[in-house]
Amino acid sequence: MESCTSAYQNLNESDRRISNAFTAKRQAQDFEMSNVTVVPDETYTVAQAVDAFGFGRFQVKLSLFTGLCWMADSMETTILSILSPTLQYEWQITLFQQALATTVVFMGMMLSLPFWGSFSDKFGRKTALTLCSVLLFYFGILSSMSPNYTWLLVLRGLVGFAIGCSPQSVTLYAEFLPCKQRAKCVVLLDCFWALGACFEVLLALIVMPTLGWKWLLVLSTAPLLGFACVCPWLPESAKYLVTNGQTDKAIDTLKKVAYDNGKPMLLGRLVVDDVVLEEKRGSFTDLLLPQLRVSSILLWFIWLVCAFCYYGIVLMSTGLFESSYNNRTCSANLDSGIFKTVQSCTAESHYLTTRDYIDLLWTTLAEFPGIFATIFVIDRFGRKITLVFQFTLFAITLFLLFQYAKNRVLLTIILFLARGIIAGVFQAVYVYTPEVYPTPLRSIGVGTCSAMARLGAMVTPYVAQVLLKSSFNTSIIIYITAALLAAIASSLLPIETKGRDMKEEYMEKD
Repeated sequence: MESCTSAYQNLNESDRRISNAFTAKRQAQDFEMSNVTVVPDETYTVAQAVDAFGFGRFQVKLSLFTGLCWMADSMETTILSILSPTLQYEWQITLFQQALATTVVFMGMMLSLPFWGSFSDKFGRKTALTLCSVLLFYFGILSSMSPNYTWLLVLRGLVGFAIGCSPQSVTLYAEFLPCKQRAKCVVLLDCFWALGACFEVLLALIVMPTLGWKWLLVLSTAPLLGFACVCPWLPESAKYLVTNGQTDKAIDTLKKVAYDNGKPMLLGRLVVDDVVLEEKRGSFTDLLLPQLRVSSILLWFIWLVCAFCYYGIVLMSTGLFESSYNNRTCSANLDSGIFKTVQSCTAESHYLTTRDYIDLLWTTLAEFPGIFATIFVIDRFGRKITLVFQFTLFAITLFLLFQYAKNRVLLTIILFLARGIIAGVFQAVYVYTPEVYPTPLRSIGVGTCSAMARLGAMVTPYVAQVLLKSSFNTSIIIYITAALLAAIASSLLPIETKGRDMKEEYMEKD
């Protein structure tokens, strides 16, 4: 019994030693695992790393950096609705010249967008955005020194050329966002756009009556100066780096993301799902590959209509408030409604009043509820349904103008609703588009869509600023029809990207 007991005790002692050794090994593994996250197949992609690191301090800083760029873009486009009536009054330009001063900015954007898309795909998002901020600041300052209408057209066109790069800030931002937070964060980024628009109206309210429009152009470049200063700290896209074979730099960027967010770096080898040859990347014709053709064509039309309607509301607001002013001061000339008296009224040209600026501010503030409403529905119901619903609701809201446009209070409320809805649409397409295209085509895809948007923005001044003054009903019908057609196009989109990782590869042509 004693020998059996001794053997049993030795066995227990051996078991304890084995157990202790196993426990020590397990503790060592646990310690290692607490510092490094292991991917089961020993490889990982940028998307997997970004999802593992989650949303943290890195994304917060990136939000502020890219937000400055977005705010500057907003201010440079919002100023168009403020500048037009002032130039018409001071330089006695015609309605078509007034519309051309707006169109030339969007023409510069449209012509530059494919260039900026290809540039950022070849040299990086960070390089493109840095160059964009410097050019935009420079031409913005020069615009304020324009001695005449012709010089203003040239310089504002160059401003538009520089603004064409700003959508790449959204591309860079989206590539650092975890899948679950991507839609909400991209939409929340638009808060900077709305903030920039509101700040521009407030700045105009303070500056225009005392210093004039030239100083307004100068002071409106302030966010550009801020963005140019933070560009050295702006990270390059890890997706761009790994796709271009710069794996070491991509890993360094991901380590910084992990460090800032307080997460362990992944173990394993960073890979890209499909290596695309340098000369095959970023081609416009690849957007028309069989798996992307329908999406690309529909998205081009949707972006065109979205910008046509959004900037139409921005420009229309000034025109409608001006018409309301003329209705008060020239009521004796009202023959067929306030929208046909502008050319016959002696007070047809005037500086915007304080009430005009306040009402413009109210309509601009509508973008904030539009943003948060989009956040609420886009992840619950999907991107496609959100687009269909918002385009349809926008058309219904515009229909109310036929009945209530002559009442200043109701007019402001309707424009508030329309501005908020169409702002939400713009954010929905900004969420959806980068999710459709793979990394090698993402910049050129977003850039081409933005070019189509600028085409719509180029056309809209002739409806919102020229046609509106002669035929109110026709101009509103055009916007309603465009919105309904865009709703149909949105329903035909073949891909729903809700909850889907951003692709890193695409099938090449045979």
